[in-house]
Amino acid sequence: MQITITARHFDLTKAIREHVEESVLKLKKYFDQIIHAHLILSLENNRNIVELVLHVPKNDFKCEAEAMDMYLAVDSAVEKMEQQIKKLKGKWTDYQKKNLRDNTQYVYANLIEKQDQRKTVKIKRIMAEAMSVQEAIDKFEASEDTYYIFRNIESDRINVLVKKDEMHYKLIEP
Repeated sequence: MQITITARHFDLTKAIREHVEESVLKLKKYFDQIIHAHLILSLENNRNIVELVLHVPKNDFKCEAEAMDMYLAVDSAVEKMEQQIKKLKGKWTDYQKKNLRDNTQYVYANLIEKQDQRKTVKIKRIMAEAMSVQEAIDKFEASEDTYYIFRNIESDRINVLVKKDEMHYKLIEP
């Protein structure tokens, strides 16, 4: 992570620089994909203002803090940034968990039906559950449909089971 510090209307001391770098490096333990941190420290009418801008992949975060002491302002800005990072990380992990939890996949199937003398094609959205071939056959036998679409867990591809007759099935794999 690259840290850039800009001081406005005062001279940046070595102690403040070290405190800022140490505080910003603490953010690394919450989120290790931080690319760049830019701090703008300013002194305006005896108010210490810290603006912290953080660049992470696909996002930029900004927070601002104000205090009577520059060290307190830096700590306050870092705490605000921690909250934003935790929120982002929570969203990312919730999204990943949801995708892992969701074993279904939707498939658009073109169904050809005969109506009177002409054929029509209907597009239907079908939920393809993840299961083994044997589980699909068992579930298919319980249904009255002429086909069954599922996601094969061995190949991780969409498969279709079709009834040939009472005892025989045809497995279609892409």
